[in-house]
Amino acid sequence: MSEAIQVEHDIQKNCFSAVIDGYQAILEYRVVAEATWDIHHTYVPNELRGKGIAAVLAKTALAYAKEHHYKVVPSCSYIAVYLQRHPQ
Repeated sequence: MSEAIQVEHDIQKNCFSAVIDGYQAILEYRVVAEATWDIHHTYVPNELRGKGIAAVLAKTALAYAKEHHYKVVPSCSYIAVYLQRHPQ
């Protein structure tokens, strides 16, 4: 895994994902109001854990939400901790 992580946003499936070395990491959200997302699930396969992939997914999703003026509800525990560590 020497290349930059490419994150895709699938608006129809409400998720951000990255495929690395044949494994898929994913961040899923629900639209709970017109401009509000509930980020409820983040998953990184065991083979990819500890490499910062969940952080890349979180950063990408949160940047998208901020750019589009969405409020984020962090019901995923990883996202809640990520937001505490990165309040910006």
